[in-house]
Amino acid sequence: MNMSAPVSTRGVSARPPVRWRLCWENELELADHIELSDFFRKTYGPTGEFNAKPFEGHRSWAGARPEIRAIGYDDRGVAIHIAALRRFIKVGEIDLLVANSELYGVRPDLEGLGITHSIRVMYPVLRDLGVPFGFGTVRSALQKHITRLLGRQGLATVLPGFRVRSARPDICLTVPPTRVEDVVVLVLPIARPMSEWPAGEMIERNGPEL
Repeated sequence: MNMSAPVSTRGVSARPPVRWRLCWENELELADHIELSDFFRKTYGPTGEFNAKPFEGHRSWAGARPEIRAIGYDDRGVAIHIAALRRFIKVGEIDLLVANSELYGVRPDLEGLGITHSIRVMYPVLRDLGVPFGFGTVRSALQKHITRLLGRQGLATVLPGFRVRSARPDICLTVPPTRVEDVVVLVLPIARPMSEWPAGEMIERNGPEL
């Protein structure tokens, strides 16, 4: 893949254009991982020291390693990032293939070109992957924010009141190997309509987050 896609910055003339790079994980070079690791530490660090810790040692993923990435660059380097991994999750009693789309980050100075632009860039990629749905989660405290950005624009269906069980990326003798969180689920109908999303309020991720 490894292609570039420009994003319009109409109405924000003070900002340089963001150039999107869509690439498979195997196409990233060592320098890419180092740059992305630095980006995530600086982006997630202000939200808490623990949130930046997974990206130490030039690591550019937090849990599971993604399959494909959309990386937005400007004249200051990495500006926006979102990644996806095809996997089977279990919604209620139904096994479902999804593109788990997470590992989202945006520099604070580019909030106006954040997740909505990321989803628009990623959507045709997910369609080409042949998955029925895109899937992601956010903390319950962000429900109103994410609904304003994505739900009201029709970019994703926002479903509150879910619990997701995920595997921890590393084994620790003092905590269970899995964790359960109360989340808001984001669903992108790709090849199947939203009416075919299974019923159930418990989701098994069957692996760690990205």
